[in-house]
Amino acid sequence: MNKVVTDGVLLMPPKFAAGLGVWSSQDGTPGSDTYANNLNAAIVPADSDFGGCLELVKTEPVQALRYMGETPLLPECYLQVRVKVKAVSGPFPAVRIAAWAGGIGGAHVTGVLEYGPAIALDTYGEVVEVSAIIGPGNRGGVDMVWGAQATYAHIGLDILGTTGGVVRIDDVIVEDITAVFMRNMLASVDVRDFGAVGDGVSDDLAAFEAADAAAEGRTVIVSKGTYFLGDNMTFESRVRFEGTVTLDDAHVLALTKNFDLPAYIDAFGNEEQAFKKALQALFDSSDHESLDMDGRRIRIDTPIDVHSVIGRDRYSTRRHIHNGQFDVSPGAAWDTEVFSAQGTYSNSNSFKLTGVTNIASIPVGSLVEGNGVGREVYVRSKNVAAQELTLSQRPFDAEGTQNYTFRRFKYVLDFSGMEDLDRFSIKDVEFRLQGEASGILLAPTGLIFSVENCFFTGPKDRGITSPGEGCQGLHVDRCQFLSDENSVPAQDRVSIAMNANGNDIKLRNNRVVRFKHFAIIAGSGSIITGNHFFQGDGVSNGLRLAGIVLTGTNCRATVDGNYIDNCFIEWSNEHDDEPEFNSEFSFSQLNISNNIFLASHVAPWFSYIILKPHGAGHFINGLNVQGNFFRIIGGTIERVERIDTSFADTNFSRMRNITWRDNMYNAVDVATVNPLISTHSQETESDKWIVSGSPQLPFGGWARKVEALVAEGPIRNAVNVKRYEMPYVDLAQGADNDTIHVNWSQPVRGDIVISMRMDTPL
Repeated sequence: MNKVVTDGVLLMPPKFAAGLGVWSSQDGTPGSDTYANNLNAAIVPADSDFGGCLELVKTEPVQALRYMGETPLLPECYLQVRVKVKAVSGPFPAVRIAAWAGGIGGAHVTGVLEYGPAIALDTYGEVVEVSAIIGPGNRGGVDMVWGAQATYAHIGLDILGTTGGVVRIDDVIVEDITAVFMRNMLASVDVRDFGAVGDGVSDDLAAFEAADAAAEGRTVIVSKGTYFLGDNMTFESRVRFEGTVTLDDAHVLALTKNFDLPAYIDAFGNEEQAFKKALQALFDSSDHESLDMDGRRIRIDTPIDVHSVIGRDRYSTRRHIHNGQFDVSPGAAWDTEVFSAQGTYSNSNSFKLTGVTNIASIPVGSLVEGNGVGREVYVRSKNVAAQELTLSQRPFDAEGTQNYTFRRFKYVLDFSGMEDLDRFSIKDVEFRLQGEASGILLAPTGLIFSVENCFFTGPKDRGITSPGEGCQGLHVDRCQFLSDENSVPAQDRVSIAMNANGNDIKLRNNRVVRFKHFAIIAGSGSIITGNHFFQGDGVSNGLRLAGIVLTGTNCRATVDGNYIDNCFIEWSNEHDDEPEFNSEFSFSQLNISNNIFLASHVAPWFSYIILKPHGAGHFINGLNVQGNFFRIIGGTIERVERIDTSFADTNFSRMRNITWRDNMYNAVDVATVNPLISTHSQETESDKWIVSGSPQLPFGGWARKVEALVAEGPIRNAVNVKRYEMPYVDLAQGADNDTIHVNWSQPVRGDIVISMRMDTPL
């Protein structure tokens, strides 16, 4: 740093030969006495050592010489004042650099040292140089530390000792020597000082490595320019980029001391490229487990193929991205690719499509559509040579050969090129998808992918997609899924917030607004709690679609404490290639508890819990519906649960272990309950009392079990005699098998309380 060079600052006082009217014999301030016409001061035009110089006779105990001009003192600048002197005659004096410290408005800055070290003259004619350094900071070598208050100086020298001596003084030199202190003051090294060219062509790697090695705790500065690096570069020091770098896609730039996205943006100049390079370094380095986006919003023009960026097929060490925003720029790069191909499916090879034409064109991660194919079935992998596609789920009715459609959505973060990814998490990131792109496509296999406190704003097709079992142990917590289809009627929407195929997923405390579906879940062991998902529209008596779709029969799932708004829970087996019941657990182990169910202006046949078997013979083998609130606004519905028989009905004779109790109903015609406790009053004598469980037994089920029966008051015969006998019951009577026959030994009348079930409890 040199302000004379960089800013044109004038530091040097004029030569003595220009006149002594600007040289003061006092402190140099305006109005002080000068040496002009002073008898003890004279200009010597041709001294043998100095050329032109000032000859001064010492007449005062401290003979002062000060330049009356204001030498500027700039922040972070250090000035060295040098003067050559020699004794000519008379007593030998001592000489020191001295100056008067001036502040804003001409005020004298007091409390600071205003002179440097003195040097005694002891030989006539010997040239001696005296010097001192003036600066704001207390650094080694600074003689006059003046702080930030001093803004200028009246510079000169003092002559000390006995009067009568004669000295000659060369012109005063003032220099900016801030560069001497640069090492300590800025604590930095510049790559250009180690040979970096910065022309974007020459390989500057060696210079970068040398600067990093020399830094020893200081910051490496990459000054303005474009620097090509021909191989991997790891900075062990902090680095600041004023210029940019370029390197091949395969080469890694690792910033170990300031690893965050802003540093990479400074390094590469392009936000999208910077993120890719930071992501590459995250997976390549063992020094950092997380990439902090530092609140930055970056524009994304094309999908980020993570496999291509990081060059790894598998990764199982925890990695984390947090604190930023992806902002999708519209463009053709986000257009869905659509392919058609013929393929053959066989139940004996249940996850495969074989003999697939045009297979080379079909990308992994494509959505598969065709007759008998359930929702959210994706291409998990492909074998081009064998013309074979592996699917994420099995079709329920696709035996044989047919034409299929494959839709490849485009995602901001696409992990599908990796074989396996474990323990990856994203937190506090917004995906601003703008109706142009989808959010995240997971790897085909992997464990514990976590998405927390994220926003998925306006997905075109999907928020989070699993094309295989990379969702095993998936966590989606406290996220916002905001649809791009708010104004679209529910039945016309196409976007889905997420799907999952693996087991043990956790969906907690999310808010999901007006998608076609919130989540389609094929695995088991799911916990869905604390979410608010609403899918209504402005259409009176409009259609409503499922919010949660569970596609496994033995789902082992808990749906607890959610706000389920203008949608329903659907339980199906559409991902079973043999959907008819065949010695399996059937529909079992589902807990629905403590939820708020709300819908407005829906058709009377709307229901909140729908069972949809895709094959005959199924039954419920474990269901708990307890502590829920069911409410309808703007009308009523018939009941909160039903069976969708589009493909098949259920076997009511095998229902087991169903608890449906302690729920609350508003604007619902039938308050479902199991076991059903009913009071029956027999007004006329009969030996067969008919007690109906309809319509309150769940799903309109059969009356298959009586748990208790007690008389409420006396049972009397036709002559009013009390009877104390115990009746017996006939189960599942009537045309719909929903009545109980209570049989007595003779005609009687009276009241009983009966507890009946539509299932056989364990």
